[in-house]
Amino acid sequence: MSNLSHRCHWAQSTNQQLVTYHDQEWGKPHLESQELFSLLSLEMMQAGLSWSTILKKRAAFMTAFHQFDYHQVAKMKPELPDLLQNAAIIRNQRKLTAIINNAQAVINLEATGISFSDFLWDYVHHQTIKHDVPDATAVPKTIPLTDQVSRDLKQRGFQFTGPVVCYSFFQAAGLINDHENQCPFR
Repeated sequence: MSNLSHRCHWAQSTNQQLVTYHDQEWGKPHLESQELFSLLSLEMMQAGLSWSTILKKRAAFMTAFHQFDYHQVAKMKPELPDLLQNAAIIRNQRKLTAIINNAQAVINLEATGISFSDFLWDYVHHQTIKHDVPDATAVPKTIPLTDQVSRDLKQRGFQFTGPVVCYSFFQAAGLINDHENQCPFR
């Protein structure tokens, strides 16, 4: 394997949790609907915060949201007051409400005969889009594709899924590969 010092700029860190996330998870194709729902939820929570913060709280989120089993999460509206008191997670009411709402939106999507995974992977024709990323400055915040995904998700009742969240989500879930060209994990 090539030199690990050539990792993506954002993963050249002393934060081992961030490095491990980059090396083992970020940008790898995630195909299961529950896993994709989990990643979308965490990307929503990350908006305006650092990914390191989310990684530190990920285990607590997994526990609080039933391992992101969207069938269980969709029934959590009565638990919102408890979530807002849970210091182990980020207590942003809009974001927490959106996760619960989005779980119901996934269920509604599935009721039409389309899995959340197929819905998302259809946008990229079931093949990861590989961008030319010579360095971190070449990575956009959004692209027309994720602008469209954002609009389509909102039409289907999803919340807090703006174009920037969708782009970050597509990167994390491996629908888009934005590892820098010199990164050994590309």
